[in-house]
Amino acid sequence: MTELRPPGRQTLAAESDASLAARFAREAMPFHPVLLRTARRLTHSQADAEDLVQDTLMNAYAGFRRFEPGTNLRAWLFRILHNRWISTHRMKQRRPDAFAVGEFTDSDMLSHATYFANSERSAEERALESHCDDRIREALATLPEGFRTVVYYADVQGFTYAEVAAVMEVPVGTVMSRISRSRERLRTALSA
Repeated sequence: MTELRPPGRQTLAAESDASLAARFAREAMPFHPVLLRTARRLTHSQADAEDLVQDTLMNAYAGFRRFEPGTNLRAWLFRILHNRWISTHRMKQRRPDAFAVGEFTDSDMLSHATYFANSERSAEERALESHCDDRIREALATLPEGFRTVVYYADVQGFTYAEVAAVMEVPVGTVMSRISRSRERLRTALSA
């Protein structure tokens, strides 16, 4: 007696890598433009969207042997795209923010080499160390992290409240509240 298998299963199990690649190119790659449009809408950046689609298609290809023929390939690809976007977004949230700064010359790099050697310190701490006296630095160190960061962006870097809110991804009201409370704490600490 022969074993009964659903149609398509027997051929998929024995499918060679070359035929898998050809089938993937034939069935999944036509969705590339629509995946790219959706990725652009999610990431708000052409480069990030291209990276996201590439990551999506790599993951889809890796799992394409397990894809059930006859089911909705488009929905499967979009689910992978959305899951990869969520994973990437969460990973970016865990990483510290990086911001473009003005041009650095070799002499700038050399003069600040001691600060670059201590990479465990944040950019705010290094800037405050190079521009503040000890009393201000100690008073700022007593502030909680979120409060210290808002003061740094608003008072040291000169950002507007809206810019600080955008950088920190918090509401403007939170920025205003933190700056007010931070300045009050600094006044108290520095008046002694």
